[in-house]
Amino acid sequence: MIVIEDHPLLDLYTTCALWPEPLGAVPTPPWLSSLCDRSAQTPFSQPDDAHKVAIRDLLRHGGFKPAGRSKPCWEYIRRVAEKGNFPRINPAVDATNAACMHGAVPVSTVDLDRLTGALRVGIAPAGSRYVFNASGQEIDLSGLLCLFDAEGPCANSVKDAQRAKTTEETTRTLTLVWGTVALPDRAASVSAWYRDLLCRLGAVVSETA
Repeated sequence: MIVIEDHPLLDLYTTCALWPEPLGAVPTPPWLSSLCDRSAQTPFSQPDDAHKVAIRDLLRHGGFKPAGRSKPCWEYIRRVAEKGNFPRINPAVDATNAACMHGAVPVSTVDLDRLTGALRVGIAPAGSRYVFNASGQEIDLSGLLCLFDAEGPCANSVKDAQRAKTTEETTRTLTLVWGTVALPDRAASVSAWYRDLLCRLGAVVSETA
């Protein structure tokens, strides 16, 4: 159960998945590899400038500035994919990034077993930070919608915390589609499409942990 604090723009969808084997042992099938191509055929329309503004407005609501290296993750993934550098991690994260890229909304996936205590979604207070990669780089989370566990913020629509990311040993994942009410039904469609991908990969999915 995730407690979601009041927010006038957030349209959040969550998916929990139980994997048949640790992710390091789950093969990446050809059909998933094909979806990592920017030109792959999907059910989603191409985002226009208003779409991009709507997603950024969701992030701006709490005072966060979604620009530069802090832009929504879907913008980053689409840009690197256009250069032929789609990030390949494991089937769960590859499916997440494919949904993020084609659906044009931010999507996060974390390891449920690396989270502790009660979970909630809310705006990070001023001065909040966490490490987001193996190199130890940090992101300033002030004013950004985040997933929190007992240790603090651990995921968001820009960069997820290194401590919560999946590993080869991961068997349970939590995915969040960070949608906005300004784009009706978009987050719901992306979430449904993503769940279908996970089922095709052999995972058992549900809406709650």
